[in-house]
Amino acid sequence: MRLVAGTTLTIRGVGGLSGALAIGPAPLLVFQIGLGLLLLAGLWTPVAGTLAAAIAVWRLVSHIGEPWIQILVGTLGAALALLGPGAYSIDARLFGWKRIDVRDRTR
Repeated sequence: MRLVAGTTLTIRGVGGLSGALAIGPAPLLVFQIGLGLLLLAGLWTPVAGTLAAAIAVWRLVSHIGEPWIQILVGTLGAALALLGPGAYSIDARLFGWKRIDVRDRTR
């Protein structure tokens, strides 16, 4: 999930900067590329996912680009912000992989 969102953000940002896609102002595209690279590496995943979802919602409301791609990136960004980076990421190496144990409620 992290790889799909990061790749989509990075490719769309690079395409926008190269002129292949007319999808927004340059500083926003550079920020989008940075978020995509953070998600690909798995660094600061909750923050990057939240910001990716916020950019996608802003682009969806502003009618910039295709709406279905913005819905995809927004949904993936929000899910990554809630779920975290996963086992194979820089966040997991730096801070450890979090595991939640659900106890049985038998009495």
